[in-house]
Amino acid sequence: MAADSKTIRVGVLGAGGRMGQAVIAAVLADPRLKLSGAIERAGHASVGSKLGGGLTICSNPAPLAHGSDVLIDFTSPDALEATLDAVCEGNAALVVGTTGLGAAHHKMLDRAARTTAILQSANTSLGVTLLMSLVRQAAASLGPEWDIEIAELHHRDKVDAPSGTALALGDAAAKGRGVDAARVAVRGRDGVGKARRAGDIGYASMRGGTAAGDHLVLFAGDGERLELGHRAESREIFARGAVRAAAWLAGKPVGRYTMSDVLGL
Repeated sequence: MAADSKTIRVGVLGAGGRMGQAVIAAVLADPRLKLSGAIERAGHASVGSKLGGGLTICSNPAPLAHGSDVLIDFTSPDALEATLDAVCEGNAALVVGTTGLGAAHHKMLDRAARTTAILQSANTSLGVTLLMSLVRQAAASLGPEWDIEIAELHHRDKVDAPSGTALALGDAAAKGRGVDAARVAVRGRDGVGKARRAGDIGYASMRGGTAAGDHLVLFAGDGERLELGHRAESREIFARGAVRAAAWLAGKPVGRYTMSDVLGL
């Protein structure tokens, strides 16, 4: 559905969660956008709640896709297939900020992107988007003799580890070196084992408190270290990035996009 020349209609999936509430607030604060509706899974306590402006949180994404230019999705991997069916049927674009996606989910996104515009990112922060570009450049410039370690801290309720952002940073480093990220990944070390292999990319995950998300990429060389990092102080930065992505994506041709496209990196 083509975006109106004056107002872009945006629907929010996962409206009952903390990220969903932050996205709704960001949509309402952006004069370019109009909140077209909100969705939460069936049985969630927020279904039926009033949003104002005559809107109610519902559980079926299909009608919302028909009445929106873009949907923003911060739900769960299990909900992705139904969401993709809805946007393809309703001809709405989709911004996916859901984390924990696997290879099967990315295949679904690839198929759906043949008929609609989809932007998927493990982290919609503009700062993290720039960080990924810097990590890729540093990995390409410094070479494999520099060891790469990625550490991340999130709130106690986050269930996936390493975080999607940490894995995306590892992918960026691997691309900079021209290697397969899965082949060189080391997730956690315990006990007495083999020494570190040259070229490995290590991951360390910490969970506690209310941390919105800290990420550090360490390049350790002989006699020197380079540290590239980002600290999220609130969920609003992800919401603002997702809203900026939605405004950018409205009216774009079918295909898969990333936050790097939004920033022109």
